[in-house]
Amino acid sequence: MSGWLLTFGLPDASTVPGTFRVTWKDLHHRSSSEFHNAPMPYSVFFNGGDAFDEGSVTVCSSGCVDLTQPAAQTLYNTLHVGEEVQVVS
Repeated sequence: MSGWLLTFGLPDASTVPGTFRVTWKDLHHRSSSEFHNAPMPYSVFFNGGDAFDEGSVTVCSSGCVDLTQPAAQTLYNTLHVGEEVQVVS
């Protein structure tokens, strides 16, 4: 992901670093009501509710790794359920 703009979770909702497996994907995912049903296009889930998804790259998330639309689309199209991903702080 070298050269991609992205943001991680806020200090009180940090994105956990580690090695994980992609557990599921959802092209048109929406967040829970806790986060106002916000759109999370190109979601690739890897640690419970943590995901790589299209989102703001200027404002920290509530735990997900937010990417620009082209980067999120690339990950969505490239990663498959069961594949290993890493989050490095």
